[in-house]
Amino acid sequence: MTGIKISHSTQHRLVNSYQLPEPKITKRAKSLSVDGGSVRLRTPLGQKSEWKNYKAIKIHERVGMAFFQDNQGLLKWVNQQPLSRNVTCLGDGHDGVWKIVQQISTKEQRREVLDWYHLMENLHKVGGSNRRLRQIKNYLWQGLVEDAIAELNELNKKQARNFQNYLRKHSSRIPDYQLYQELGICIGSGSVESWIKQIGSRIKIIGAQWNQKNVPQILKLRCAYLNNDITLGISA
Repeated sequence: MTGIKISHSTQHRLVNSYQLPEPKITKRAKSLSVDGGSVRLRTPLGQKSEWKNYKAIKIHERVGMAFFQDNQGLLKWVNQQPLSRNVTCLGDGHDGVWKIVQQISTKEQRREVLDWYHLMENLHKVGGSNRRLRQIKNYLWQGLVEDAIAELNELNKKQARNFQNYLRKHSSRIPDYQLYQELGICIGSGSVESWIKQIGSRIKIIGAQWNQKNVPQILKLRCAYLNNDITLGISA
């Protein structure tokens, strides 16, 4: 923009020293999603590259953030935002996601919902007759978890037992999806999955490896760019 060339190393140094403000919302959030992504870390020459996870959160139709090895930072950020009296918190079946969700807001305020689309992905791993799968899907769509579990009792497959255990584990997070949809309550966590893909389009470019100490800052930068918080003459 100025006609002055700035080297890659100088840009990188500027990025790492820039104090990026965390975004804040003004209107109360009604729903949010939590999920995990991964980043490739730089390792000594000759050693196998290492991948580590980060957690991302998206307040639906608002802003998102990502935190590397810092769940407490994520919780501090989201709990400082204005949340609705009933805030819907969505996630897939991973324990790490729900450990975070269970510390968002209060138990009375929080509405935990298992993402419908992940639920269906796990259902189709069971296999078997299409008729049975359709029946189970109908039961789950109406939140009839026990009926769905009973429908699988006749199957001796390991996949069926695994899915029954999955349903029992998350039974409190499986609502009447049909009713929720009619009421306009979110039932899918696609927002945060899209968010992670957009973050990944920068941090997972071909050959990219990151110093572990720089990962939190590059995640902040990418999120600021995606949140339209800043306009910098650098590639986010």
